[in-house]
Amino acid sequence: MMRALWTGASGMIAQQTSLDNIANNLANVNTTGYKREQTEFQSLLYSKLQTRVTDHEGNPKPVIGQVGLGVRVASIVSNFTQGSLTETGRWLDAAIDGEGFYSVRRPDGTVGYTRNGSFKLGMYGDVVMLCSSDGYPVLDTEGEPISFPATYDTANLSFDQFGNLTYTPNNRTLDQFGNLIYSQNDSNTTQTIATLALTQFNNPAGLLKLSGSLFQATDASGEPRLELTDMNLKRSRIVAQYVEASNVQTADEIVNLIVTQRAYEMNSKVIQASDEMLQQANNLRS
Repeated sequence: MMRALWTGASGMIAQQTSLDNIANNLANVNTTGYKREQTEFQSLLYSKLQTRVTDHEGNPKPVIGQVGLGVRVASIVSNFTQGSLTETGRWLDAAIDGEGFYSVRRPDGTVGYTRNGSFKLGMYGDVVMLCSSDGYPVLDTEGEPISFPATYDTANLSFDQFGNLTYTPNNRTLDQFGNLIYSQNDSNTTQTIATLALTQFNNPAGLLKLSGSLFQATDASGEPRLELTDMNLKRSRIVAQYVEASNVQTADEIVNLIVTQRAYEMNSKVIQASDEMLQQANNLRS
């Protein structure tokens, strides 16, 4: 009887963790660059009920009499499938079409990795720095923050498909009163400011998730591999003025929510049934 109580309790605990994970996925359905997480389960130890199993004639059976002792959460794995690309029209937005990650400098000096390409601008003295949505400096292929003079007209900045941040100055003609009467971009003077550092990992599922769609490299993920210098990698493509949406599918999460709720309910019924059987046993009279 007591075995059933503990087995049912382990099922309720595991399903509660699964429910927490589903709630987190649904909460981040509109988070740029978010990757859904999936709960994986694993059975606990088995108890051998009989050391020797025989049939009615005493012949040994080719099976062992065992009963399981419950379930536990084995892992919570991130799914890194490509999210849909959403057009924003902002030149500061850049979506990754591929398996790469942007590199950013965290406040403690370490490097973080993200798929969130909704960039912002930050002023640092007399230069403007390209930052992530959390305000962390975005790094180039040399591992340095991407910056440019504050005199640059940000309307003339753009990303190309290779991750190059370019600047094309305007040829302006003003009248005697200082009014703009003619303006044309001069493509012959386009300057490449920097190239976004896109990195890949041998095992992205081993990345440590931080806040703000940010990841940290671990021993399980392997060392970051720079796409620009690693010829064995398939290079990602940058799609300017787009962002990558969350890869959470609301319908799938609702179905998983129903399944988890029913599993939780069934495990609670097991505990209730075990309790009633124990009550009946305690009420027996000799």
